[in-house]
Amino acid sequence: MTERYDLHSHSTASDGALSPTELVQRASGCGVTALALTDHDTTSGLHEAQHQADLVGMRLIPGIELSTNWQNKCFHIVGLGIDPTYEPLANATQFLQSTRLERAEKIAFKLEKKRIPGALEAVKKAAGEGMITRNHFADFLLSQNHVSTQQEAFDRYLAEGKPAYVSTIWAELEVAVNWITQSGGVAVLAHPMRYKLTTNWMHRLLMVFKEAGGQGLEVITSRMNPDELRRVSDYAKRFDLAGSVGSDFHNPENPWIELGRLPDLPNHIKPVWELLN
Repeated sequence: MTERYDLHSHSTASDGALSPTELVQRASGCGVTALALTDHDTTSGLHEAQHQADLVGMRLIPGIELSTNWQNKCFHIVGLGIDPTYEPLANATQFLQSTRLERAEKIAFKLEKKRIPGALEAVKKAAGEGMITRNHFADFLLSQNHVSTQQEAFDRYLAEGKPAYVSTIWAELEVAVNWITQSGGVAVLAHPMRYKLTTNWMHRLLMVFKEAGGQGLEVITSRMNPDELRRVSDYAKRFDLAGSVGSDFHNPENPWIELGRLPDLPNHIKPVWELLN
């Protein structure tokens, strides 16, 4: 049987639309045999996801997606095969939850100044016990007809330089990588093309990432074009990083992103799953 990996997905524990149980069920239905649940800055969905994975006979890889800072920019690091009970990592998720709540309050205040009230109550309700993310604000703006798409919400209000953007101090990249590796996991730089770095800046980032203990690069993500795939593959080879594959699935209503619907990892790239226990 051919293994099908999807090592980047989100549930209602952060900003996904499906519960951990529903996410695992959908992944199984899509033919995924090994799924990583990598919610933003939290591991709270892993226990439920593991229970469902056992029921359907799927391998669940415990994961997390940590928001980090380097050179005053935000980068996302996926941790694969982590131990969610590792105390420094567990403590960090508690701290990050309060950081996200603080940011949410500031975003809501900025939206109120734009005569868009009620955002904080709405996103708190939508997130429930999960982490509040900017996607929750995008959904709120969409539901109130202030924008016509989630992307427009970022373009008009939430992205850097826009009226409701809030600069946030996350963990330093090197510290976050250490949390992951010391918990027994593998640190992977998520969706590298999304940061829109020049080649020189990407080389600097990957040098720092690798020196900190990072071992993987998300070579395959949803909606990549051939040029992006070539460039990311070159980065992986140049810095001797294992390649990961992940849809970054959030919502079944997005027709462009589906669990497990990903190209194969190029043959010359070492698969990150070979590093996982």
